Amino acid sequence: MESDILTNNDYTSKAISLLQDLIKIPSFSKEESATADTIATFLDIHQIASQRIGNNIIAYNKYFEDSKPSILLNSHHDTVKPNSGYTKNPFDASIEEGKLFGLGSNDAGGCLVSLILTFIHYYSQKLPYNIILVASAEEEISGKNGIESIINHLPKIELAIVGEPTLMQMAVAEKGLMVIDAVIRGRAGHAARDEGENAIYKALEDLDTVKNYQFERKSPFLGNTKVSATIIQAGSQHNVVPDTCTYTLDVRVTDSYTLTEALDELNTVLKAELTPRSMRLNSSRVPDGHKILQTANKLNLIQYGSPTLSDQALIPYPSIKIGPGDSARSHTPDEFIYLEEIHSGIKGYINLLNSYIFDESKSNVI
Repeated sequence: MESDILTNNDYTSKAISLLQDLIKIPSFSKEESATADTIATFLDIHQIASQRIGNNIIAYNKYFEDSKPSILLNSHHDTVKPNSGYTKNPFDASIEEGKLFGLGSNDAGGCLVSLILTFIHYYSQKLPYNIILVASAEEEISGKNGIESIINHLPKIELAIVGEPTLMQMAVAEKGLMVIDAVIRGRAGHAARDEGENAIYKALEDLDTVKNYQFERKSPFLGNTKVSATIIQAGSQHNVVPDTCTYTLDVRVTDSYTLTEALDELNTVLKAELTPRSMRLNSSRVPDGHKILQTANKLNLIQYGSPTLSDQALIPYPSIKIGPGDSARSHTPDEFIYLEEIHSGIKGYINLLNSYIFDESKSNVI
């Protein structure tokens, strides 16, 4: 049962109601049109105009001025598909014992609605900063029609606050991702006559290197860049020595490397032809001395480096990742978020922004 502070608080109750509405609407990546409609309608009810690009919703504070620095509030409204382990209806949005259940409740619905109510809190205030809200699509697949498609429509951003479930700890760095398709070439021959050059055996040498490889540079926040072999394919007949073996590498790149630098280093130690699928999903780290780091220290927020990917990878400005909920619950059966986490999330976002914008904390705003 919800406590009085939750049921009587206008921000929290509105956030919970909006999240229930969103959960009830399937919004798999590339299929978020209906949740985009719901978010736009919610803003319209609060007399806030919004812009829509694809399934991305953008809103600007009432007193937006080009001359002011801008802060971006971003989270996503797409979800993965429910897994087979669900015992509850993933679209029911039921509340039991202080938990709101449903697909996307934790990742990242709780963050999204908390940021939307935070945006509403500041919308009509005259601030030294612009506040921009973006509810983005296709985050779960890092799709090109997600936040990447709208970055050029936004002004320069001083700070992006990306809503993901972090227990309201602040991720100040995040690993990037590079997927590489590797091809090893041998020479076909008859297996019985010991002919040819077996591409599988040549690939095994590479895979042994991958298994034990340590990149040269280490990040103080994110540790080591890591490479893992995840797929391998070769051969079509039992009696033919295969002339080609392909394998796939998953490379989690820290801020110590650009994607190009990590690829170049792998090219020096592997025999395969390496072809990256994309060079879009970059690592990130808040620059030393940025104001948000001073703010985090003042508020005694835990700072860490995140191994998981988010829209940060596609935001070319200083960014942090922070939000209510727990990353460990993401993509799990019977996903949920605690109602109290939503309340604390709104309060935490407002305190963070008050401290950043006004150099003070107004914890009594909600």
